Amino acid sequence: MGIIETKKLIFEYIRRDRDGEPEGVTKALDNVDLSVEQGDFIAVLGHNGSGKSTLARHINAILYPTEGTVFVDGMDTADNAHIWDIRRTAGMVFQNPDNQIIGTVVEEDVGFGPENMGVPSKEIWERVEESLKAVGMYKYRKRSPSKLSGGQKQRVAIAGVVAMHPKCIVLDEPTAMLDPRGRREVIRAVRALNDVEGITVILITHYMEEVIYANKVFVMDKGKIVMQGSPREIFSRVEELKQIRLSVPQATELAWELKKAGLKLPDGILNEEELVKALSGIYR
Repeated sequence: MGIIETKKLIFEYIRRDRDGEPEGVTKALDNVDLSVEQGDFIAVLGHNGSGKSTLARHINAILYPTEGTVFVDGMDTADNAHIWDIRRTAGMVFQNPDNQIIGTVVEEDVGFGPENMGVPSKEIWERVEESLKAVGMYKYRKRSPSKLSGGQKQRVAIAGVVAMHPKCIVLDEPTAMLDPRGRREVIRAVRALNDVEGITVILITHYMEEVIYANKVFVMDKGKIVMQGSPREIFSRVEELKQIRLSVPQATELAWELKKAGLKLPDGILNEEELVKALSGIYR
């Protein structure tokens, strides 16, 4: 069993009218089977309403299945006896870092989670130091979070999760509120946690350029997983992605258009470097 397993996961919620009266049931997740191994970097793609954020909240036991099961490191999320162990194993980072940062000084905020876990003081400060260094924010440890940029705040929020020593981090659109520079900072930090620390990463996103670093991609639509594979395999299916209202990286889009125009280019070009190399091979 992988560190994260969902089996025939269904989640339904009741739709209500303006007066709060029930008017129907929506199936947000529809028989989702997902397997994530320790050390994986997984990306989950989908347009708004596809079910990707609902799936993320099941992994952290914020939501519970209507039917089916979710296992986190072998623990059933429906078992309340394991709720805090599950949340320590699979840490959650949300869109808005301001909703996760509660300390007035960066290092105090990062130490808040371990302190609540009853970690001894000496170890707390060791964890604070190592987690801030892991996300490149150690030199800001004495700063007020309110004085940081959006990307810096999000890295502090990630450090706060890392300080609790999770095996897995679930990031629910962590760059949605950031500018391009902030997005690059956060994704660089997440990649380092996966590459260097071996932390399993599940990235929920709709930014295609962030997906190319994953080792496996799951594409969701209408509560179902409709595609899965490597980034290259997924971005070779441009027509299918467009049919479910998803874009592709700019270099992939340009290569696809050039291929339609008659150039003999390979499928699944992921970045500018690959496109330049492919074009230089044609015009050498």
